[in-house]
Amino acid sequence: MADGKRRTVRDLRRGNRALVLQRLYFDGPLSRQELGPATGLSSGSISNVVSELVAEGLLEEAGIVDSDGGRPRTLLRVAAGSGLLIGIDIGETRVRAELFDLSFTELARTERPLAQHGYDVDRIVSHVRAAVADVLRDGDADPGLLLGVGIGVPGIVEHSADGAVVHGQTIGWNAVPFEQLLRKAVEIPPSAPLFIDNGAKTLGQAEMWFGGGRGAASAAVALIGSGVGACVVHAATPDESARTDALEWGHTVVHIRGRRCRCGSLGCLEAYAGAEALRERRQEAGGPVAADADDETALAALLAAAYPPEGPADPAALALLDETAEYLGAAVADLINLFRPERILLGGWAGLQLGPHLLPQVRRYAAGYALEHAAARTTIELGRLGADAVTVGAATLPLSDFLTRGGTRAARGV
Repeated sequence: MADGKRRTVRDLRRGNRALVLQRLYFDGPLSRQELGPATGLSSGSISNVVSELVAEGLLEEAGIVDSDGGRPRTLLRVAAGSGLLIGIDIGETRVRAELFDLSFTELARTERPLAQHGYDVDRIVSHVRAAVADVLRDGDADPGLLLGVGIGVPGIVEHSADGAVVHGQTIGWNAVPFEQLLRKAVEIPPSAPLFIDNGAKTLGQAEMWFGGGRGAASAAVALIGSGVGACVVHAATPDESARTDALEWGHTVVHIRGRRCRCGSLGCLEAYAGAEALRERRQEAGGPVAADADDETALAALLAAAYPPEGPADPAALALLDETAEYLGAAVADLINLFRPERILLGGWAGLQLGPHLLPQVRRYAAGYALEHAAARTTIELGRLGADAVTVGAATLPLSDFLTRGGTRAARGV
C-alpha cells in the first residue's frame, strides 16, 4: 500500500511539473502569479514546482514586469540551452538532420542524398547513424543534454513493445523493424530515446505548434513532395486531448481507372499531384523535360514555363497545372467533408512551390466539390515553416515526450 501511495505522489508531482513546463513553453514567459490561473495549480504548488525546475536548470528568469501597486513580478521561461533535440527527415531525395536547442534555434544540420541508392534499408540506417554523429560534432554538442532523436519516415508506422515498424509500400519497405535497426546502429546516450513516426504527421505537429495551425482546434496538413500525404491534428499542444492521425491521402482515388500510381493502384491523387507524377505527365504531354532532371528540377522548369517572368506562358504547362489544381481541390474537399477541419494547410517542398500559383484555384475547386456548410468553416492556406517543417516536426517528438514527463528523462525505448 505504501508503494502504491508513493507512486501516486510521484505521478502527481510529475503531472504538476508537466503543466508548468507546457504552459511556459507555449505561452511564456509568465510570472509565478500568472502560472496559477494558467495551470489550475495552487500558489504553493507553483512555488514548489518552479523552485525544482529552476534548481535543475530547466527554467530561467526572463525579466521583470511591474504589477498593479505591488512588488515587481519575475517572468520565467524554459531555458533554451537546458536540452538538445535532433530531428531527421527521411525524405524522397535526401536524409536531412538538424540539431536544435529547446527554442528550436538550429545549431547544426547535414544532408545526405538518396538518388544513388534509393531506400535501401541498410543504407538509410547508415545515413541516420552518420547524420546524428555529424550534427552532434558540428554543433559542438554535449550528448548528455540530448533529449532524444525524432525521425519522420514515409509510409505507415506501427508501434509495439519491440519498437516502430514501417510499412512503406511506395518505397519497398514491408514491415521493416526500423527502430530495432537504429537502436543497434545509432550512438546516442541511453537517456536519449528514439521516436519514429510518419513524415506527414510530424509536419502536422510542427505546423500546429509553431506554424499555420497554431491556435486552431483542428487542422488537416498536407505534405506534397514527390509523393503526397496528409494528417489530421486535433488540439495544438501535447496534452491528453491531443491527437494526430496520419492519412494515406495520396492514395485516395481521384480518377476512376486513371493513371497507375507508384503504389500499384489506379487513379490515386499522388499519380496526378505528386512532383514525380507531374514530371511524368509533362513528359507524356510532350513537354521539354531533361532526361536527367530530378523531380525538383522538373517542377521548377514546369512552373517557369507556365509562369515566365517575361514572354508568353506555355499553354500546355498552364493546362497541366490547372488540371492538377482541380485534382488537389477535389481531394481537399474530401478532407473537408470527412473531417471538417478548421484549417487546411498545404506543405511539403512541392506544395510550397505550387501553392503561390495554384492556391486560388485549389480553393475554388474545393468549394465546388465540398459541402457548402463545411467548406464555409474551413480556411485553406500554405504551411508557414518551409521545406524544413518535417525535420522540425520530427524534433518535436522527443520534446513532446520530455514536456509530458515534466522534464524528466526516460531510458531509451521507454
